Amino acid sequence: MNIGQIAKMAQQMQTQMAQVQQELAETTLEATAGGDAVRIVITGAQEVRHVEIDPSAVDPDEVEMLQDLVMTAINEAIARSKELERERMGAIAGGLGIPGMPGLPGLR
Repeated sequence: MNIGQIAKMAQQMQTQMAQVQQELAETTLEATAGGDAVRIVITGAQEVRHVEIDPSAVDPDEVEMLQDLVMTAINEAIARSKELERERMGAIAGGLGIPGMPGLPGLR
Protein backbone atom coordinates (compact mmCIF):
# COMPACT_ATOMS: atom_id res chain seq x y z
CA MET A 1 0.00 0.00 0.00
CA ASN A 2 1.48 3.34 -1.00
CA ILE A 3 1.21 6.70 0.71
CA GLY A 4 -1.31 7.95 -1.87
CA GLN A 5 -3.66 5.08 -1.08
CA ILE A 6 -3.29 5.71 2.64
CA ALA A 7 -4.02 9.42 2.18
CA LYS A 8 -7.10 8.62 0.08
CA MET A 9 -8.33 6.16 2.73
CA ALA A 10 -7.77 8.77 5.46
CA GLN A 11 -9.73 11.38 3.50
CA GLN A 12 -12.61 8.95 2.94
CA MET A 13 -12.60 8.03 6.61
CA GLN A 14 -12.64 11.71 7.62
CA THR A 15 -15.65 12.33 5.36
CA GLN A 16 -17.46 9.29 6.77
CA MET A 17 -16.70 10.35 10.34
CA ALA A 18 -18.11 13.83 9.71
CA GLN A 19 -21.25 12.26 8.28
CA VAL A 20 -21.63 9.97 11.29
CA GLN A 21 -21.11 12.88 13.68
CA GLN A 22 -23.91 14.77 11.92
CA GLU A 23 -26.17 11.69 12.14
CA LEU A 24 -25.38 11.34 15.84
CA ALA A 25 -26.30 14.98 16.45
CA GLU A 26 -29.69 14.33 14.83
CA THR A 27 -30.38 10.97 16.54
CA THR A 28 -32.19 10.99 19.86
CA LEU A 29 -32.12 8.40 22.62
CA GLU A 30 -34.28 8.10 25.71
CA ALA A 31 -33.50 6.92 29.23
CA THR A 32 -35.66 6.74 32.33
CA ALA A 33 -35.20 6.28 36.06
CA GLY A 34 -37.45 5.63 39.01
CA GLY A 35 -39.99 3.56 37.11
CA ASP A 36 -40.32 6.26 34.43
CA ALA A 37 -40.64 9.05 37.02
CA VAL A 38 -37.80 10.85 35.21
CA ARG A 39 -37.34 10.70 31.44
CA ILE A 40 -34.35 12.16 29.59
CA VAL A 41 -34.03 12.62 25.83
CA ILE A 42 -30.48 13.09 24.58
CA THR A 43 -28.82 13.21 21.18
CA GLY A 44 -26.13 10.84 20.02
CA ALA A 45 -23.82 13.85 20.40
CA GLN A 46 -24.68 13.88 24.14
CA GLU A 47 -26.79 17.03 24.14
CA VAL A 48 -29.75 16.80 26.54
CA ARG A 49 -32.85 17.79 24.58
CA HIS A 50 -35.64 17.13 27.06
CA VAL A 51 -36.12 16.41 30.75
CA GLU A 52 -39.53 15.21 31.89
CA ILE A 53 -40.43 14.66 35.54
CA ASP A 54 -43.66 12.95 36.54
CA PRO A 55 -45.46 15.32 38.93
CA SER A 56 -45.99 12.44 41.36
CA ALA A 57 -42.20 12.28 41.79
CA VAL A 58 -42.10 15.85 43.10
CA ASP A 59 -42.26 15.68 46.86
CA PRO A 60 -40.72 18.58 48.81
CA ASP A 61 -39.54 16.10 51.43
CA GLU A 62 -37.85 13.91 48.78
CA VAL A 63 -35.92 16.46 46.71
CA GLU A 64 -32.68 14.53 47.18
CA MET A 65 -34.28 11.37 45.76
CA LEU A 66 -35.56 13.31 42.74
CA GLN A 67 -32.08 14.75 42.15
CA ASP A 68 -30.66 11.22 42.24
CA LEU A 69 -33.27 10.03 39.73
CA VAL A 70 -32.46 12.89 37.35
CA MET A 71 -28.74 12.20 37.64
CA THR A 72 -29.30 8.46 37.07
CA ALA A 73 -31.42 9.07 33.97
CA ILE A 74 -28.92 11.54 32.51
CA ASN A 75 -26.01 9.18 33.10
CA GLU A 76 -27.94 6.31 31.48
CA ALA A 77 -28.76 8.51 28.49
CA ILE A 78 -25.11 9.52 28.12
CA ALA A 79 -24.02 5.88 28.32
CA ARG A 80 -26.48 4.97 25.57
CA SER A 81 -25.28 7.83 23.36
CA LYS A 82 -21.64 6.80 23.84
CA GLU A 83 -22.49 3.21 22.90
CA LEU A 84 -24.27 4.44 19.77
CA GLU A 85 -21.24 6.56 18.90
CA ARG A 86 -18.89 3.58 19.39
CA GLU A 87 -21.07 1.43 17.13
CA ARG A 88 -21.29 4.05 14.37
CA MET A 89 -17.62 5.06 14.48
CA GLY A 90 -16.52 1.43 14.81
CA ALA A 91 -18.28 0.65 11.56
CA ILE A 92 -16.05 3.20 9.83
CA ALA A 93 -12.79 2.20 11.50
CA GLY A 94 -13.49 -1.54 11.58
CA GLY A 95 -11.58 -2.38 8.42
CA LEU A 96 -8.60 -0.21 9.18
CA GLY A 97 -5.55 -1.26 11.17
CA ILE A 98 -4.70 1.97 12.92
CA PRO A 99 -3.85 1.55 16.62
CA GLY A 100 -7.15 1.29 18.36
CA MET A 101 -8.68 0.49 14.96
CA PRO A 102 -7.66 -3.12 14.12
CA GLY A 103 -7.46 -4.34 10.56
CA LEU A 104 -5.73 -1.74 8.32
CA PRO A 105 -3.75 -3.74 5.79
CA GLY A 106 -0.04 -3.02 5.76
CA LEU A 107 0.00 -1.07 9.04
CA ARG A 108 0.51 -3.33 12.03
